[in-house]
Amino acid sequence: MPNDTAIQMNELRAGTTSGDLMRVVIVGHVDHGKSTLVGRMFHDTGQLPDGKLEAIQEMCRRRGMPFEWAFLMDSLKAERDQGVTIDTSQIWFRHNARQYVIIDAPGHREFIRNMVTGASNADAAMLMIDADQGVRRQSRHHSYLLQLLGVREVAVAVNKMDLVDYDEARFRQIETEYKSYLEGIGIQARRVIPISAREGDNVATASDRMSWYDGPSVIETMAEFELPESPVDRPLRLPLQDVYKFDDRRILAGRIESGRLHVGDELVFSPSNRTARIASIESWNTGEPATTASAEQSVGITLDEQIFVERGEVASHVSDAPIETDVFHLRLFWLADTPLEVGKTYGLKIGPRHLNATIERIERVIDVEALSDHEATKVSRDEIAEVVVRTNQLVAIDNHDNLPRTGRVIVYDRHITLAGGIVSMGSYPDQREQITIRSSNLTEVDHGVDNTRRAARNRHQPGVLWFTGLSGAGKSTLAMALEHRLFDEGYQVYVLDGDNVRTGLNANLGFSPEDRAENIRRVGEVAALLSDAGLIVITAFISPYRADRDRAREAGGDSFREIYIKADVATCESRDPKGLYKRARAGEIQEFTGISAPYEEPTDPELIVDTSDKDIESCLDELVAYVKANFAVTAK
Repeated sequence: MPNDTAIQMNELRAGTTSGDLMRVVIVGHVDHGKSTLVGRMFHDTGQLPDGKLEAIQEMCRRRGMPFEWAFLMDSLKAERDQGVTIDTSQIWFRHNARQYVIIDAPGHREFIRNMVTGASNADAAMLMIDADQGVRRQSRHHSYLLQLLGVREVAVAVNKMDLVDYDEARFRQIETEYKSYLEGIGIQARRVIPISAREGDNVATASDRMSWYDGPSVIETMAEFELPESPVDRPLRLPLQDVYKFDDRRILAGRIESGRLHVGDELVFSPSNRTARIASIESWNTGEPATTASAEQSVGITLDEQIFVERGEVASHVSDAPIETDVFHLRLFWLADTPLEVGKTYGLKIGPRHLNATIERIERVIDVEALSDHEATKVSRDEIAEVVVRTNQLVAIDNHDNLPRTGRVIVYDRHITLAGGIVSMGSYPDQREQITIRSSNLTEVDHGVDNTRRAARNRHQPGVLWFTGLSGAGKSTLAMALEHRLFDEGYQVYVLDGDNVRTGLNANLGFSPEDRAENIRRVGEVAALLSDAGLIVITAFISPYRADRDRAREAGGDSFREIYIKADVATCESRDPKGLYKRARAGEIQEFTGISAPYEEPTDPELIVDTSDKDIESCLDELVAYVKANFAVTAK
């Protein structure tokens, strides 16, 4: 931006806070007039710096081309030569009591990354449609991206009405078509405005050439946009950019994305789960030391104790911490020429943190044109898809609908951005409670009877046989039959299933993803204790999530055996012993595993028992043979 304009914009900036500032992105297909609209807005409200209009006129005269308002925003030489906006331009604008940052995002397909960058910071959007060309494919892509990024304050400007002789019928046709599309993706356009940015019609004031339109102008519509909830009023999120050491101080530095903090606040750092209190908020060249800081400020803090935290961790208040997980849903827009594929590992950037993530499943690919979706084995360029991602370690994250700034991710490979996306946990649980250890000052006591003596008396090794599989696969039936057979043959054996733990031990748990995870955690710990007492414990739980089963394996130690009772959904649904599938199909049961909630098949179970085409006795014989081969005292 030229220096004189920059000076004026800095003056506007003075005294502005995020509470009275609206960020508006202007998006649309290439050459639909975005930059022209911005230039005209500045001229018609008297905000062009002195001499700026004359400078643009002289530049156009030297180039032998018609006057272009777009040159106010298109500051790069390459853009002037090619007539397209390449980079995302931002400029401050003021009208009446409200101040704005106007973001001019490129519309060309080749620069879609820049468009996403611009839109991701916006509070509202002005969508541009060329009245002569009508709604284009890129127009639909842009609006879907706005929906994806959570921009809900939207208006539409149907530009270049001068090219269609200000025809009302043409405007109404585009208005009906585009409003219908926007409503289909969950966006209610605040206004649809017929304009001519070049001529100034309905930009700042009403147009005499479109008397059939009695709505507000573009600038009047921008004043109607509702300011979003201030990030200051949301839960604290401070992703750490780095840790610096000065003198004997360790200063944790980062930008507060939401919320506020004070000296003395207790913070938890995720995903390490370490806690400490703020000792100081560091400040430089200030008269008094700071005691508080809030969203959109970059800060450095020290803690009251030297805990180990590192770049990428997220500081929050203990009472409202982010989600901790290693698996989540991601809705993404794929930008790369090489398709996204299941099983491939990519880099994932979440705030300042970088880690590896594997695409476990493509749930659906969304047809932006038809507003339909279909199953797919890959995601091609410019497609929007919902996928399941598993990271190589726990990560702190938020549902995008709750906290957009910490619910966005970037997928990359060798520093090249491949996709942007937003996070949803869906039916996956927050794993924080399952990994948090609150007990302290405990000393483990050794038993007077060791496992060897127990095994000698029982004539078998202890163990945990963890049956997992879909509802209706036969877990409980086989567990009870196996218990009966083994008991008759002298084994000390006991079955844990949903009925005998949810009426007692886990009676206080519901069926939320977090409660289901806690249910499995408790069962895993009880099974491990019973195994330590010398028993063979058989568990019969769907336990759909790999992370939960991994924790049960960790608790059970070397005696743990994961046994996959395998049957496909169609087979299980045909059995439906409790009528659960029927109720799930009717919508009476939400988040039902295999229908509306995922089941993560075991990747390397000790035994697979396929009940699809075998009778109960054959499966039972297979299980008994496995136990005898692996748990009898004589087995080596």
